[in-house]
Parts: sequence; C-alpha cells; structure tokens
Amino acid sequence: MPALLPAVEHETAASPRYSVIWLHGLGADGHDFAPVVPELVAADWPALRFVFPHAPVQPVTVNGGMPMRAWYDIVAFDLLARQDEAGIRASCAAVEALIARENERGVPDERIVLAGFSQGGAIALSAGLRHARRLAGIVALSTYLPLADTLEAERSAANADVPIFQAHGTFDPVVVPSRGSDSRDLLRRLGYRVDWHAYPMAHAVCGEEIADLRTWLGQRFT
Repeated sequence: MPALLPAVEHETAASPRYSVIWLHGLGADGHDFAPVVPELVAADWPALRFVFPHAPVQPVTVNGGMPMRAWYDIVAFDLLARQDEAGIRASCAAVEALIARENERGVPDERIVLAGFSQGGAIALSAGLRHARRLAGIVALSTYLPLADTLEAERSAANADVPIFQAHGTFDPVVVPSRGSDSRDLLRRLGYRVDWHAYPMAHAVCGEEIADLRTWLGQRFT
C-alpha cells in the first residue's frame, strides 16, 4: 500500500458516518474544493468527513515539463495520445490507501463517495469502478474515463451498479464536451447508472451543478 497522501480534511460534525474523498484537478491542490463544503452540505445530512488529498508534484508534458500537482502525466490533449497508464494506476493505488484509512476510522466502503474534478474525476472513475468493495457513489465533474479499453476486463462486480453523477460544461475548452459524453455512453453500454448533467459553462463548476449534486448526494446519505 502506498504512503498516504497529505490532505485537507473537514468534518461536518463529530464521529462522521460517511466520507467523501474529493480529488482536485491538474495544477490545483486539496484546498481547491474545500470552500464548496458549506454550499454543498445540507443541514439534515449525517456527519460527514471530506478528504481533499494533494496530488504528488511531477512534471507534466503538455505544460512544458513543468512540475506541478498532477494525478498523472498528460502527453497531449488529443484523444489518440498515449495515456500515462503507470501514473493513473499509481494514483488509483493512492486512492485505495485513502479508502483503507477511512475504513480504519470507522467508515465502511459502502458509505464512501469518490469525487473528482477534471484529472481528479478521471482517477475517481478509474479507481472507483475497479474497487473491490461496494462504494456509495462516484462523482465525475468535467472529466472523462481513462484506460477505457481495460475497464470491461478489470471492473469490479461489487460496483457494477454504483451510482455515478457525471457533469460537464457545454463550452469546456480543456476536456471537450464530447470526451465527457463519449465516456458517459461507454459507461451506460457497460450497464452503469450514470446521472448525466450538462451546464452552459467552461472548465469550471457552477451553482446549479452544486445544487444538483447536493440533491444526488442526499440520496446516498441515508
């Protein structure tokens, strides 16, 4: 098991019963989405622990090899570019370690939501769909499904019907909308329950999206 990634944590009340592990996008860090918590959390939810890990610092090819926080390297933004499989799998292993820590702190897998934005959402999908035990749900914002060719062989039966909230901006210039919708279509062909949302925005989040996510998460926290 890899060493635990450092993380920003926020508990909504004592003795959390559920956990949300939320992965940031390329070049950001665990502080990026922490301010969303007050806007997202409903008053009647059970006690939650939000875990916002920091990705490792590594060179990123598309940014001229500049070191930054990244879940994996990106060689090019086109669909045919070679994927950093080793980096993706290493980050999935790091997520497994974070899930195991939540187990040790009294939160079982079925009360853990994996969430992520952009590159972080790609890891949330990759790790969650391969995770051996049932999760509460997966949130994939402004992202796509990497290592799609191996998913059918590697996916976990325990998460074959895990709820998935997937959202994308219709004007996204970074992860173009077709990458999101193509991933949605592939997941649905494999039988996954994808709750798809599109918003008139770029590579970002918006208030309507947070409100929709609050409704969806509320159905998981029962």
